[in-house]
Amino acid sequence: MATPVRYRCPVRLGHELLIGAIAWRLQENMLGGLRPELRRRLRHVAEQARHGGQVVPAAPRLKPGTRLIREWQGRTHEVVVGENGFLWQQAHYRSLSKIARAITGTPWSGPVFFGLKPRTVARRGAEIDADASII
Repeated sequence: MATPVRYRCPVRLGHELLIGAIAWRLQENMLGGLRPELRRRLRHVAEQARHGGQVVPAAPRLKPGTRLIREWQGRTHEVVVGENGFLWQQAHYRSLSKIARAITGTPWSGPVFFGLKPRTVARRGAEIDADASII
């Protein structure tokens, strides 16, 4: 029986990270890599970070059937993502922002209101992150 070969990983990487990277590469070889659209987005984010620019994450894509839940002034609101829009209180809407406006009476960004995108508030030219309260 052959003796197993033991490799030492570079100190900077760490054993667990190296194992994860190898596992990722094996899965990528078996199942295929990232989609071209995601590769382009990652390249763009890396380029922004490399040049010191602010990296703004994209809002997540919602699959039909996803439920968004938000509490507002003591009431819980549930929105269901559909193929061509959103369902709230048995009515169809094409945009989350229209639903957020109907709930609050003010012009909210729907993705911000439902916690899909961070809220940024401009103060004297600087941007400050503030969390939307979501459930």
